[in-house]
Amino acid sequence: MQQLLSRSITISVLFVSLLAWGLSGAAMADTILNFGVYTADKPTSVVRQFRPLLSGLEQRLSLLRGEPVKIRIQVAKNYQTGIDDLVKGRVDFSRFGPVSYILAKRQNPSLSIIVAESKQGKKEYNGVICVHKDSPIKRIEELAGKRFAFGNQRSTVGRYLSQLYLVEHGVRESDLASYDYLGRHDKVGMAVAAGTHDAGALKESTFFKLAKKGKPLRQLVTFPLVTKPWIARAGLAPELRAQLRQALLEFRDDKAFKALKKDGFLPADDTDYDRIRRAIEQNEQFFAD
Repeated sequence: MQQLLSRSITISVLFVSLLAWGLSGAAMADTILNFGVYTADKPTSVVRQFRPLLSGLEQRLSLLRGEPVKIRIQVAKNYQTGIDDLVKGRVDFSRFGPVSYILAKRQNPSLSIIVAESKQGKKEYNGVICVHKDSPIKRIEELAGKRFAFGNQRSTVGRYLSQLYLVEHGVRESDLASYDYLGRHDKVGMAVAAGTHDAGALKESTFFKLAKKGKPLRQLVTFPLVTKPWIARAGLAPELRAQLRQALLEFRDDKAFKALKKDGFLPADDTDYDRIRRAIEQNEQFFAD
């Protein structure tokens, strides 16, 4: 009797162990992806922007893969940390501005573009150079002798394309009374509205958001640029990368896209960003005497 009881206990323990192992194996079979983004705006705003889309993407990927998919959002404190996270494989895919993508690609050529964002069905949107609503400045050439607010030193709009635009219109670093890199786009707009700077460069969506809140801003000029790419880390499984691409291209959720101020995704490749590369390569002209 005692031997039978001992054998029963052994079988029960073995069953529980196998059950636990099975559940653990099932959990391990789930796909967990880390999505990286940096704080071009306030971190809380970034999370509110992306969570609806990422939740929908989880559902779509789960259907494509036939297993649960979870996507964690990892917000980097600055551009460089965001680049490092993708280059070093700490995140599986990221959404970068064009300059950050180009700089990351230089460090790790095996990074690959999944898709680009769509703005009214195109891969283009506008950057803005703005002035105070009551400013007498009417032309870009009048910025000579003025105080200018740029964004982050790695920003497409906030540095490279705006500095290229200034150079093309005869304004260089030495022509400005002063300039500062303020980091976020909203800080640039707020500085111009407060009068600490005479003009500044920021993305169009942030300009409109601040103007809607009553900030005294006026567009001086706009200039086009390519929308942001979504990029896969080196070594991401080709099947998973293809499923990510399919899921993003097929994604339909007006509410989620509204949070990003975009309307979908479009196919893209590295050559779409050649113009931005040229802006980076020619940036030294802004600093030439």
